Amino acid sequence: MKFLLAKKLGMTTIYKEAIADNVTLLEVPKNVITLVRTEDKDGYSAVQVGLFDQKKTDKMKKDTYATKREFRLVSSADYTVGQELDASQFEVDQKVQVQGISKGKGQEGVVKKWNFAGSPASHGHRHDERAPGSIGSAFPERVFKGKKMAGRSGSARVTAKGMKVSLVDMEKNIIAVKGSVPGNNGGIVEIVIK
Repeated sequence: MKFLLAKKLGMTTIYKEAIADNVTLLEVPKNVITLVRTEDKDGYSAVQVGLFDQKKTDKMKKDTYATKREFRLVSSADYTVGQELDASQFEVDQKVQVQGISKGKGQEGVVKKWNFAGSPASHGHRHDERAPGSIGSAFPERVFKGKKMAGRSGSARVTAKGMKVSLVDMEKNIIAVKGSVPGNNGGIVEIVIK
């Protein structure tokens, strides 16, 4: 298993032999293993990776990281605390999965959130074109859990699977992944090969 924390920079187009690839650029700052969990001591094998934020390192202590994430492994014997990870473990045309927090869209009604059709504009429907309509029967006199209703949308953990690596730039510490990646520009994402 290969894994890395990266910062989403944004989308651009890369041209390869007259073929245009729409890619997301992911910057790979300094990734350091901060903790190794073992089956004997913790009950499961995992590695915790800390991500340095270059802008904050001057003001922060040496042992402080901007972000920490844990990756579960079959065996954590190959890793040691203080070991650094970089973009060299990924190759062009390799398939990866990228996980991040999707953009928050705030409060949404049922037409926008769940694609409800709404009511017709005429035939006695006044001021309720975007209303949800009936939400249940007289019995059991309650709303079932999971009922599609208005509410907050976005700001959820999303995994984009089967994404191809289009470019690995070791000088600039950038990985380009074909397609769009969840989250805002500047957000932290996890790149994983299982």
